Amino acid sequence: MGFSTSSLFTLAIVFATPLAHAHQRGIINDGDSPHVKLRSVDIGDCRWTSGFWADKVRLCEQVMVPHMGTLLKGDVGFAYDNFKIAAGLKDGEHQGMNWHDGDFYKWMEASVYIYAQNHDQKILSELDEIIDVIGQAQMDNGYLSTQTQINDEKEAWSNRQLHELYNSGHLLTSACIHHRVTGKDNFLKIAIKHADYLYDLFSPQPKELARFGFNQTQIMGLVELYRTTEDKRYLKLAEQFINMRGQSPVAPDDTANYKFIGDMVQERTPLRRSKEAVGHAVLALYFYAGAADVYAETGEQALVKALDRLWDSYVNHKMYITGACGQTHHGSSPKVDMVHEAFIADYQMPNATAYNETCANICNAMFSYRMLGIHGESKYADIMELVLYNSALSGISQEGTHYFYTNPLRRTCSNKMGITDYENRAAYIPCFCCPPNLVRTIAKVSGWAYSVSENGIAVNLYGGNQLSTQLLDGSQFELKQETDYPWDGKVQLTVQSCKGTAFSIHLRIPEWAEGATLQINGADAGIAVQAGTYATIKRIWKANDVITLDMPMEPKLLVGHPLIEETRNQAAIKRGPVVYCLETPDLPDNTSILDVYLPVDIELKPTQDPAWKDGLTTLNGDVLIYKDQRTAMYRPLEKREWEKVETQFIPYYAWSNRGTAEMSVWLPLVGR
Repeated sequence: MGFSTSSLFTLAIVFATPLAHAHQRGIINDGDSPHVKLRSVDIGDCRWTSGFWADKVRLCEQVMVPHMGTLLKGDVGFAYDNFKIAAGLKDGEHQGMNWHDGDFYKWMEASVYIYAQNHDQKILSELDEIIDVIGQAQMDNGYLSTQTQINDEKEAWSNRQLHELYNSGHLLTSACIHHRVTGKDNFLKIAIKHADYLYDLFSPQPKELARFGFNQTQIMGLVELYRTTEDKRYLKLAEQFINMRGQSPVAPDDTANYKFIGDMVQERTPLRRSKEAVGHAVLALYFYAGAADVYAETGEQALVKALDRLWDSYVNHKMYITGACGQTHHGSSPKVDMVHEAFIADYQMPNATAYNETCANICNAMFSYRMLGIHGESKYADIMELVLYNSALSGISQEGTHYFYTNPLRRTCSNKMGITDYENRAAYIPCFCCPPNLVRTIAKVSGWAYSVSENGIAVNLYGGNQLSTQLLDGSQFELKQETDYPWDGKVQLTVQSCKGTAFSIHLRIPEWAEGATLQINGADAGIAVQAGTYATIKRIWKANDVITLDMPMEPKLLVGHPLIEETRNQAAIKRGPVVYCLETPDLPDNTSILDVYLPVDIELKPTQDPAWKDGLTTLNGDVLIYKDQRTAMYRPLEKREWEKVETQFIPYYAWSNRGTAEMSVWLPLVGR
């Protein structure tokens, strides 16, 4: 469900004309987008002040972004050197994957978000120096992709695997964000020159380029550039890239080999006719997010109906309990196309071999954020939150310097590691797309916390923060949020300044928060509080009005759909938005994670363990141990002698911070 019909949100409402006081500096610059119900607050309007996200963003500022810059500007990551070589400022060969330019642009974008918070001029000076080098690397015609410019054996636009448009998308997005925050146009000029080149190249729709856009970040980038410059050519080109999909024969050709065609790249079925999420999860979710941006500008119903079907397809049939996406490393689609890092069949949810690339999980949140803007329904913010606290943060260590590419739900010592799948988080991953994607997400997540409605504000995410923004009528609004969320379900919001006429505050009631209560100035708010919706309070607010939202936080055992074979007779533990797991450092010596069984009547006690750096809440309880010898593939069932052991469960995102370990989210159930 979305907002109540007593508020502004009816399905018929769209904004037909630009708004006089629309926000123009959001992460998504949708202030004038005619087909959205919730709009982005400006970057910097919300600042984390205390608690979980304040700590993470502080670590991002002090460690994550600087450390990653050291990698990418040094001899390990080498990304900056690629631009210097392409610019003729240094000799050498290209290093890194074909998409490494895009990785560097993501890190630059993260740096800008940090600058928006701390206004450290050193960040701006560093970026100016980098932008100058990138400008020198750009060719006169606007082309910019160092892997082909440096390597004579790689011809531009010769194969979709060169990821030229992926690099383009991150260039355009990063440049737009840089312009919005700093007001400078040095990076934006590079982006415009490049986008003009792309328009001249692709708008005639030459047959030899019909299958390009392998990893389609360029659609989002083009829409953001359109929103920034108001040049309609960029929106037209973004829509053209959507229309190109599904128009080519599903067969190898010179630009696309047999491993990267069909469902793998969402080209078997045109988007508007698609009913099922298929293929490479990152490619799919970037594609859907870009299409959502296009819909926000055009209002094409066939497009949004397809996006509704696709969101439902993966969220309700292919997504893990952690919000992770991409069930397999290698497999086949339902139409028997070879797929990689991909969605597979409905309810086929392996745990130990789950791929769940960190980028795919983040893209899930990015797409859901856009769908939240379009529809104004809380279910999309629920997915954003689920990803953020679970399958996104699992991609980085508590120190902020080591990374996971894959995010399985079970890890045993017998697991055979594959490429990009590591026993422990790695200091550097040669395929480096995920780490900067995650760091820029942490750096910008305050921009997801609130949205602006037609006559009010929506609270999407909870955490200690300060909001200072404008409503769409130009009136100033300030709000203070105090909470120890996600470890405690009590949230206090204090209105600090506002206009003197009535407006609405919409508070997301998470789908897990059955029994939540809502008070205003200590008295019952007098409105329905329903889990899975926004609770809308419309009134004349005044300074020092206090809203108190209290959400029950009891741990719950969750079970999977009966068709998920991999979770039959098993359960997972979730408390609030946080999914928990069991790790072998919390078990007796020489105990495998496969020896552990979960009593159906387990009592779980929330506990603070000072050993953890970020003040996380663990859950203590008794499990049963049966050490199965596992000497034969099949054998007669024997009577089991159970050992009861007290242990602690930790948030899934925090696993693998105490050395090599086994881990599982799902555990077999034992009735007592």
